[in-house]
Amino acid sequence: MKKVFITLLCLSVSAAAVKAQDKKATVTTSAAAAAPAQALPQSAPTTPPVDPNAGKFKFDEETHDFGTVPEGPLAEYDFEFKNTGKSPIIISDAHGSCGCTVPTWPHEPILPKHSAKIHVAYTTNGRQGMINKDVIITSNAQQNTMRLHITGNVTPKPADPTPAVAPAPAAAPAGH
Repeated sequence: MKKVFITLLCLSVSAAAVKAQDKKATVTTSAAAAAPAQALPQSAPTTPPVDPNAGKFKFDEETHDFGTVPEGPLAEYDFEFKNTGKSPIIISDAHGSCGCTVPTWPHEPILPKHSAKIHVAYTTNGRQGMINKDVIITSNAQQNTMRLHITGNVTPKPADPTPAVAPAPAAAPAGH
């Protein structure tokens, strides 16, 4: 009997909550319809102007596929780039989309027409399956935020073979 009563109580409360939501939506919709239409000023999204003389990243590739890698060792890759702009590029930050993806970047300015690289290390240990991570680079370049990608597949470590149990030494015969 208690179960039936509790079930009916729950259904009643749910129905009341749904009905209250319907009333609220109706009031909001009718209030919006009754209000005079006012033209709201449409402002264009503000993006900082791009300095045409700023440095410019030109990466050899922005996505690297590790292919199939074994679980355990680091998967590492160097994203090479050239500054094709007119001013030095200063990278202020680079970080992975998670703690398993760690970039290392040059901290000195990269002069125009010079090359550099961003080293990315991905920890495969304990991370079986697909790799799909990003490295976000913040700089003073024309592309002030760059996104590099790594992909691949981590295969599980081979199972450790169970060591063979050595036979116990035979007991020495009594009397020797």
